[in-house]
Amino acid sequence: MTSVQSGSFWQHSQSYLDDEILIKKLLLSHDPDRRRLNSEMLLSAVENIVFHATASEELVSDKPVNANFKSNISNIELIESPEPLMHTIYKIAHEMLCKSPGEEDLHTRTMASLDLLGSHRWGAKAALALAAFAISYGEFSLLMQLRPHIPLAVSIANFKQIPSNMSMLKPQVRALRSLSKTMVDLTKCIIEFEALPLVHVGPDMEDLAVMKPKIYVTAYWIIRSTLVCSSQIKSLMAMKPEQVYSNITIAAWELLSLDNRLSSIYSHLRPQVDAFRRQTEAKMHQKLLSLFKKSHIDNQNVLQMLFALKDDLPLKDCSTQEKLGVSALKSKVVLLLISKPDLLPFEQLFFLVNQTYDHPHNDKIEGSYAIIWVPISFYEAWTDAEQKLFDFISNSMPCYLVRQPWSLNSAVVNFMKQEWNYGGEAIMVVLDSEGMITNLNALDMVFIWGSKAYPFSLSRENELWDGEQWKMQLITNEIHPILTQWVEEGRNICIYGSENLDWIREFNAKMKDIKDAGMQHEMIYVGKNNPGEHTKEILSIMNREIHSNLLSFTKIQLFWLRLESMRRSKSRLGNNASTDNVVAQVSALLDNNNDNGWAVYGKGLSTDIVRVEGDEIFRCLNLFRQWGENVGRLEFIDALRTVLEPPLVDGPCNHTQVVPYSEGLVQGNMVCQNCKLLMKKFTIYE
Repeated sequence: MTSVQSGSFWQHSQSYLDDEILIKKLLLSHDPDRRRLNSEMLLSAVENIVFHATASEELVSDKPVNANFKSNISNIELIESPEPLMHTIYKIAHEMLCKSPGEEDLHTRTMASLDLLGSHRWGAKAALALAAFAISYGEFSLLMQLRPHIPLAVSIANFKQIPSNMSMLKPQVRALRSLSKTMVDLTKCIIEFEALPLVHVGPDMEDLAVMKPKIYVTAYWIIRSTLVCSSQIKSLMAMKPEQVYSNITIAAWELLSLDNRLSSIYSHLRPQVDAFRRQTEAKMHQKLLSLFKKSHIDNQNVLQMLFALKDDLPLKDCSTQEKLGVSALKSKVVLLLISKPDLLPFEQLFFLVNQTYDHPHNDKIEGSYAIIWVPISFYEAWTDAEQKLFDFISNSMPCYLVRQPWSLNSAVVNFMKQEWNYGGEAIMVVLDSEGMITNLNALDMVFIWGSKAYPFSLSRENELWDGEQWKMQLITNEIHPILTQWVEEGRNICIYGSENLDWIREFNAKMKDIKDAGMQHEMIYVGKNNPGEHTKEILSIMNREIHSNLLSFTKIQLFWLRLESMRRSKSRLGNNASTDNVVAQVSALLDNNNDNGWAVYGKGLSTDIVRVEGDEIFRCLNLFRQWGENVGRLEFIDALRTVLEPPLVDGPCNHTQVVPYSEGLVQGNMVCQNCKLLMKKFTIYE
């Protein structure tokens, strides 16, 4: 980073005040304690007032009104302070308005204000002073805007002897608007600089030694300017009619002079703060890279760097609304759910909660892991809509979350995007109890297995797949409690899908005939991949006509979500449809666009599953009398297979298969893999 050089302002300012003496006095008034203010949010509230104030009929701001959520004063926290935020602001406003301009010189009044703000950091001092000024400025502007329309405003303006000719005030109001914008921009510089995690990255001490005094002097001139602006607003109420023109001209000149001075400060300070930020972000990125390559005693260093650079209590437990530090996560596996502020579609969010906190397996590992929601704005700055979504979802989530995600360090956000490949789609990064990354995206395995996937590592994902086969339990796991029960009980289950209502009616009618003939089975309709409004209409009709609709529309969405998760999970592990049966079967269902529908037949925990598509289904069902005779001797699936899969040999089949004796096998039956017919049974003695 280029060393900071003294600019023309810093030389020029010495003709007014000896900077060295001023800095010593400023440091004597500066005694910050543990109180902390969200200065950025307060400044945004000030900015809204300023630009709303200048959006009147003739003096419309050339900048769009900022309707950002941060204008809500109730969102702004002043932590560990003996007095409320507004009490502090009103004290400063009193200092600004309750002393006559000639009572004390401007420098003395500025230092008195700084003494009142001595317990705060420099950015907070400037923001609080601007807030105090914004109250009087906003009230004055509101009165001016309402006066042409509301009699009450006319009466109050006359009572306060405010000039009625708005056109005469144009020069002063324009100068006031320009100076206000410059003060806000300068305060942003100070807040951004103080928010940099310089302690964590080891800045260049020489550059820092040059930069800090400039921050002190900048804060001084901002607060001094707020006093001038407030005095001018107060003076408008005491002007005699013959003094209005000359006084407004002098006032406008004074404001423009201050604006030029502050603009000169800004032109030098802004690039220097930007240079510090770029240097700090680069060092932070390297430090984070290094941090995740080393082993640690616990996860505290890692979590501190990610979340607690600006706030000792960066997290919130949504279920209790309690503010938490990262120490609450010590010795836990931490799942970082990184997403946009709207998190996930409702059905996915519902399923995520169901698969973790409400999962039966969760009782065995409760307290061993924690999910932290880390929302990241889609834009450079959080919008009002994003904040509303965040507030709504955060009040209903059972997990932890980053309490003020807009305050996350930009280097941390960029690290997540670059190193963890976060691009807007939700991911779940897993940190073990020592802070090491064990999985860059465990979201799919959570959708598939829920808390059974603990500790959610990549090795655990491989382990779970090694024990899985294509069976009804995998297809339907945790979608619906009754469906899970049917699988465990070993019932015959038929899952079918289509958006052709005629096909659905005919299919259900034929399956009912089979059931009436004594073949018991359960029917589950799941529509097709990416179900929409048409699926909802079909469900409604099925409820009226067929009365066999187990799954709701949301549950159907979850069915397809799990299948998508299976394919993504398998794909990340290097499997594809040509080498993996689960991928092949899942892809066949996900990619099926056949209007004539499909069906999957299976029983309980058996891996013997039959998938039938299109017209082939009705061909099989129409031949039920032929293969139905085998149901009594064979399992339902085996009997169905005798029609679905033609014999692989011509003529008599001489295939034999020796099966070792086991208890209960004497009464069993087997289907020949070649001719698909029931095999005759013989006993061989050795």
